[in-house]
Amino acid sequence: MSTIQRIALVLTIIGAINWGLIGFFQFDLVANIFGGQDSAIARIIYGLVGIAGLINLGLLFVPNEEHERSPETKPTR
Repeated sequence: MSTIQRIALVLTIIGAINWGLIGFFQFDLVANIFGGQDSAIARIIYGLVGIAGLINLGLLFVPNEEHERSPETKPTR
């Protein structure tokens, strides 16, 4: 996994936690930290999380290494 994918994954996790807080407690953590949903920095964060989600969408199509390997055969005696 590349560095950009790791950063995107962290941002996606932050977004998922924020949406969970909104869904369960009606509390927008990003807006609370950065001064409301309409503040420039909060909108930048929301945008970055959205871009990160699109980057991570590509991970759905990366083959799993475990499934790509052929099973190792043991030598018979």
